[in-house]
Amino acid sequence: MNVYGTSQIRNVVLLGHGGAGKTTVAEAMALLTGVTKRMGKVTDGNTISDYDKEEIKRQFSISTSLIPLEYKGESGPIKINLLDTPGFFDFVGEVEEAVSVADAAIIVVNCKAGIEVGTEKAWELCEKFNLPRIIFVTNMDDDHASYRELVLKLETRFGRKIAPFQLPIRENEKFVGFVNVVKMAGRRFTNLSDYEECPIPDYVEKNLGIAREALMEAVAETSEEYMERYFSGEEFTQEEISEALRTFVIDGSIVPVMMGSGINCQGFRVLLQAIDKYFPTPDKYECVGVDVSTGERFTAKYNDNVSLSARVFKTIADPFIGKYSLMKICTGTLKPDSTIYNVNKDAEEKVGKLYLLRGKDQIEVPELKAGDIGAVAKLNVTQTGDTIAVRTAPIVYHKPQISTPYTYMAYKAVNKGDDDKISSALAKLMEEDLTLKMVNDAENRQALLYAIGDQQLDVVVSKLLNRYKVEVTLDKPKFAFRETIKKKVKVQGKHKKQSGGHGQYGDVIMEFEPSGDMETPYIFEEKVFGGSVPKNYFPAVEKGLQDCVLKGPLAGYPVVGVKATLLDGSYHPVDSSEMAFKMATILAFKKGFMDAGPVLLEPIASLKVTVPDKFTGDVMGDLNRRRGRVLGMNSDHHGKQIIEADIPMSELYGYNTDLRSMTGGIGIYEYEFARYEQAPGDVQKKEVEARAAKEEE
Repeated sequence: MNVYGTSQIRNVVLLGHGGAGKTTVAEAMALLTGVTKRMGKVTDGNTISDYDKEEIKRQFSISTSLIPLEYKGESGPIKINLLDTPGFFDFVGEVEEAVSVADAAIIVVNCKAGIEVGTEKAWELCEKFNLPRIIFVTNMDDDHASYRELVLKLETRFGRKIAPFQLPIRENEKFVGFVNVVKMAGRRFTNLSDYEECPIPDYVEKNLGIAREALMEAVAETSEEYMERYFSGEEFTQEEISEALRTFVIDGSIVPVMMGSGINCQGFRVLLQAIDKYFPTPDKYECVGVDVSTGERFTAKYNDNVSLSARVFKTIADPFIGKYSLMKICTGTLKPDSTIYNVNKDAEEKVGKLYLLRGKDQIEVPELKAGDIGAVAKLNVTQTGDTIAVRTAPIVYHKPQISTPYTYMAYKAVNKGDDDKISSALAKLMEEDLTLKMVNDAENRQALLYAIGDQQLDVVVSKLLNRYKVEVTLDKPKFAFRETIKKKVKVQGKHKKQSGGHGQYGDVIMEFEPSGDMETPYIFEEKVFGGSVPKNYFPAVEKGLQDCVLKGPLAGYPVVGVKATLLDGSYHPVDSSEMAFKMATILAFKKGFMDAGPVLLEPIASLKVTVPDKFTGDVMGDLNRRRGRVLGMNSDHHGKQIIEADIPMSELYGYNTDLRSMTGGIGIYEYEFARYEQAPGDVQKKEVEARAAKEEE
């Protein structure tokens, strides 16, 4: 593949709902640009971008794939770096990585399905990152799909930005061509996406007049001179129209709507022309970071004539194809066999060959210029989010903003002795996917796996088995309860043993009461008068307490909020020892704790749920059912409400799935641990019974 300069590159991300046809769009464009000889199908498992075994098995994208295309545009050859992203929400981290390096987006919408949750999420992402976008409507070959209805819905949902650049031509209930609204010309498909001119059918005239008028108004708004000409009835030239529309598409104030049929590969030649004509080159943007040497903000244009800097936005750690660091070159030119400096890790790395990845294929290239996306193999310390630069000009770019995982399950090895293998396999998967997290919960003796959702966890288990040959099972996690007391009691603990020779004797009288401090396990005081317990045994008494609070007598959970006071006791000059006093304390604690109104405390989380206004009633009702306390509701000023609530952590198990089904997938949530509160009687009873059953086992 040729080397392309910054002004010849277009970095385009494909976004949209799962099943809208993003991968098919990528296949069609690959066919038209000569990358493949025949179009792959998702159902046949032979597409370029869905090459992973899991993707072929499940028939949807799981990770972002890069497909570089070469296209002969109007002003010369260009390179399009197409980023095909997953549509399912569990794999949002992949989408966020791709969006962080894209300069424009194509939002794919299935004409029959209409605006779906994934369409809205794609739009929100584009708004957040200020990405120019085109809406490409697929499935136009389906006769039951109404393009006009879809455009009206798009205008209602996303406002006046929506501008149909094409209208469909149908004959005998078949999609045979389109009207180009910008050029006011009919186009009939001949072979695949090739077309010839044809007359504009009468039935299109009315809609064409409305669409054309809206476009001309937009063009007129670019300058006062154009506005005057528009009002005096003067026509704009084709060049003036194209230039004005390009300005508007790049600044995001116009979003063209185009159409095609993925299955029949129709409409993609025009889409390629639109990418060339309307989408920005990387040098329209600035890269923003921090100059490490001065600590000041750093901005630079994408320019290949200055010193090198690049950011790693994705890592592939496949056991078969090896480890690749995918990076976008921000400034300068990256050459093979060079030494690079990882600014985040303060380490130098050796670069061997440079590659472009196209699906699972690696294409070697002689260099990568600013604005381009490529890959380097086998970097040892470099990870996703790191910045590569030269030591004399150390720049750090911002890492991609990746969603935090909140869904978690406990996992266990099926075969004993696989634990180390599982840990190293998970470490590789976490290197690839930043929304995956492994936590060792020592308190409850469980290993936890965090992800965005259940589907992602399912994929992880499958990858562990198929890629790394280790098997794990997922289970409901145990929750970290605490134990405390509600009353004040006074008890005696006496440990006395005689077995020939020295015996054992320890005797303590202690008082136990709530300390009110739930952060500390216990507070120890002594109020012994007259030396009934010698001072040198006080540490042994405290050691007994330390051992007791690790596992409470009620259900084996850690103890908090207890004040223990040593009041009195007795000792034997020969038989007393530290061990005997420690044992006496343990006896006193167990008896005193169970007499002092023991209760279980459960962990409470502060929860924030963001949902559209229409779902607030359902969500609040569900939170009440989960023993949640709704504290308030605030608007995010974008048609959504943020519901704040306190909720027991145990009730958040399975919440991700329920929230999605309640809100059609659009609701999101986040939480953090807040404090401990007394658990209701039925919850306590269940936990204590579970503990007793375990003891019997």
